[in-house]
Amino acid sequence: MVYETGNRTVDDAVRRVLDGERLDRTDGLALIAQPVDDLAPGADYVRSQLGDDTVDACSIVNAKAGDCAEDCGFCAQSVHFDTGIDTYGFLGPEKILEAAKRAERDGAQRFGIVVAEKGVSKEHRPDEWAEVLEAIRLVRDETSVEVDASLGILTDEEAEILAEEGLNHYNHNIETSPNYFPEVVDSHTFEDRVETLEVAKEAGMDLCAGVILGMGESPADRVDAAIALQEVGISSLPVNVLNPVAGTPMAERLGGTADITTAEIVKTVAVYRLLHPEARVRLTGGREVNLAPDEQHLPFEAGADGILTGDYLTTSGQSPGDDIEAMERAGLRPNMDANEFDPDEVKRRSNAGPDAGRETAEGATDD
Repeated sequence: MVYETGNRTVDDAVRRVLDGERLDRTDGLALIAQPVDDLAPGADYVRSQLGDDTVDACSIVNAKAGDCAEDCGFCAQSVHFDTGIDTYGFLGPEKILEAAKRAERDGAQRFGIVVAEKGVSKEHRPDEWAEVLEAIRLVRDETSVEVDASLGILTDEEAEILAEEGLNHYNHNIETSPNYFPEVVDSHTFEDRVETLEVAKEAGMDLCAGVILGMGESPADRVDAAIALQEVGISSLPVNVLNPVAGTPMAERLGGTADITTAEIVKTVAVYRLLHPEARVRLTGGREVNLAPDEQHLPFEAGADGILTGDYLTTSGQSPGDDIEAMERAGLRPNMDANEFDPDEVKRRSNAGPDAGRETAEGATDD
């Protein structure tokens, strides 16, 4: 079967991807310039041919909040910015397990332990390192979800230990393109990010690495970020959209609003699907504030097949039931490979109102 939109650029890209060819930067730049009404259906067709019509859901816990020494301009947890967030030390293994069980109940396939700091250090903070490992073991042994983590930079030894403990995906976002990265972060480099991903991959972990859109980057930067991730090799590509937090440089620079339109969000998701046809393209933080309620399904109609459900690190997300309704509106269904659950029950709890005592994983990522 030949897929045709009538747009030669899109049709040619779809054909080549389905023939097993990897698209390059030139292709990405040409695609992101195409009309969204041509690009989105083409990318979704690729998803339908290579995927299984399911959406993989993950949830995260903010296991250690605030006081991070890094100066990422979007991040409410940096010690350099006055954002007024609550700060706390490592939650402890039992609290992390409680959050994982809530995520499992809400339909998450995987659960990420996130720590806000440059890196959990086996050498310099051995007690905290031991608690991280214990939390991984508890979630691994007492839930059906797959265990992921975002712990900052890693040594070779630390990565090997995490892999041996059964950590599935290691998350370390590149945030933006190599060219635009210095506009976002001063305290470390784009190459530092890539090096951590390579260390995790060498140890045997799958990689989850993505971007934040709407920070003032150009469409070319969005393409270049995806090309950089091609070179690393990832299986999950989280797509955040900036939710500017008061007190951060990004909020001040952009006037409290992400620098991106709905059409640009959808087009970027579509291009990422075509550049990463085998990866889960995952909708993550900021979609709730940058897409209207009746637009939440649109990225799923442009090739997205993953989602981060529940709350984020320092900001609230929409309910897991709303997420399921958005994917179903796009003709997709929740993935249940790791976690059998009742989607209708999740929606019922979400629609029961505040008196029902909504529970999601405690604190979850903006990046």
